[in-house]
Amino acid sequence: MTDSGPVGSVASISVYPVKSLGGRTVAAAQVDDAGLRGDRAWSVVDAGTGERVTVKTTPALREVVATGDAEADTATLTAVLGRPVRLAHSDTGPQVDAAAVHLVSRGALARAATGEVPEGCSAEDPRANLVLQLAGDVDERSWVGRRLQVGEALLEVVRTPKHCLGVYAEVRRPGRVAEGDAVVLSG
Repeated sequence: MTDSGPVGSVASISVYPVKSLGGRTVAAAQVDDAGLRGDRAWSVVDAGTGERVTVKTTPALREVVATGDAEADTATLTAVLGRPVRLAHSDTGPQVDAAAVHLVSRGALARAATGEVPEGCSAEDPRANLVLQLAGDVDERSWVGRRLQVGEALLEVVRTPKHCLGVYAEVRRPGRVAEGDAVVLSG
């Protein structure tokens, strides 16, 4: 594969501090080997059973945005869910299901708005870390097996999600990513 050059820019960056909860938009983020720093570092756990509570079984989680204050977030979650829960910190890095970074283009969001959305995916909140503004009719689904320079970080696109929009990527070189940074595709 050959270098393709710039294909767009970073439109927005989201970090989800607590897995399954709503995320918060940031102007810049440090991308470490395991993904965006602070992303999915915590999970919601049932206080009685110790089992993880996920958005798949408890959709109300998506409506709660973590504040970063574990005590306040626990109180809010307990009230919203109507049962005692606690937050559990991951000592092994982000708790991701598929890959370190989830990227979605505004084009994918536009396609989803017209009905082209996988079952179980929310076009309003695809839970992506990076939303990209791509040039012309560029479709990120064609990037599997290729590398992206995004800001200072080098990512390798490893697959398309089965249940959501965009693509998943692994980190090949950590670095800082900010809104407006160029997205450069290479072989």
